[in-house]
This record gives sequence, C-alpha cells and structure tokens, in this order.
Amino acid sequence: MIDRLLELVPTYGLYIVAISTFLSCLAIPIPSSLIMLTAGAFVASGDLSGTGAAAVALGGAVAGDQVGYAIGRSASGFIDRLRGKAALMVGKARNLTQTHGGMAVFSSRWLFSPLGPYLNLVTGAAQMNWLRFTAWGFAGEVVWVAIYLGIGFTFGSQIEAVAEIGGNISGALAAGVVTIGLWQWLRGVMKADRQKG
Repeated sequence: MIDRLLELVPTYGLYIVAISTFLSCLAIPIPSSLIMLTAGAFVASGDLSGTGAAAVALGGAVAGDQVGYAIGRSASGFIDRLRGKAALMVGKARNLTQTHGGMAVFSSRWLFSPLGPYLNLVTGAAQMNWLRFTAWGFAGEVVWVAIYLGIGFTFGSQIEAVAEIGGNISGALAAGVVTIGLWQWLRGVMKADRQKG
C-alpha cells in the first residue's frame, strides 16, 4: 500500500500530502511522514511546488488536529459524569493539561508525533482552551512540516533510508514517553495504597 501511495505523489502530489497529513492526525495509519519526505524530494526535482507542498501539508495537519480536538471535546460530557476516583483523576488530568498542556501539544506534533492524534482527543476532552491548543498545535505542525519536507528536499535520493531511521527514532521516543507515564501512574497508585494502609 505504501508503494502505491508513493507512486501517486508525482501525479496527485498536493492532494495526497493534504489528505495524508489530515488522516494521520486522526490516528489513521497513513505514512504521512514518508509522503512528506517524498514530496520534499519532488520539490527538489522541480516536480512539486515547495510553497504548495508546505501549505497543504500544514493545512491538512492543522485541520486533522482540529477535528481530533472537537471529537475529544464532544466526549467530555461522558467524562464529566464519572464519579469517585475516576473523577478525581480526570480533574488532575484537566489541571495538568491546563498548566502544562501547551508544551505537550507542541512536542507531540513533531518530536513525539505518534502520540499527537491521541493528545488531540485528550486535550479536547480535558477542555483545554481551544485558542491555546490551536496556537501550540500550529507551531508544532510548522516544525513537523519544515523538518520532513526539508529532509526530503535535502536527501531526496535516499528517501527510504531516511524514512526508516526517522521512524525508528520517533517510535523509540514515543515508547519512552509512554513508559515514563506508566511509571509515574504506578508510583502514584503505590503511594496512595501506602497512605491507605
């Protein structure tokens, strides 16, 4: 499937870039980073417009972020009906999102990009301020688009090798974040159990 998508980039390049970045922000498994690398290579060869590729990649990503945030926000009513310990945890999550969520949104756009679609839902459900979410998300997407189109432009003849290295690094960073989060949660549960006992 990936090979077929990449074959379509020269013909339908800007549409493919826009659709892939949009869908990837909704946690649909589309190789948007690889598509942007390929688009960057086509920009270098003169087959695609650099401005056009950057604009549609950014537009698709920002639109996908907004849809993910809206879906999360619409589910917040369900979350508000939670009681007991779950309600306490949601309150803490909302507080954390409101105080530190901007940097989390920014870094999940490009540094921890596998977590980005899920953070869209969580920040929406936690009712993070929409303007704050949009500003941090937009800034992060600018970095993401610039990095991937720039790498594709620079290393166009070695796209597959660059994509594999980038995927491995991004996956390792995301796994590290999840591991740290689970460790902190487990530590909190253990602390609460010691206080009860």
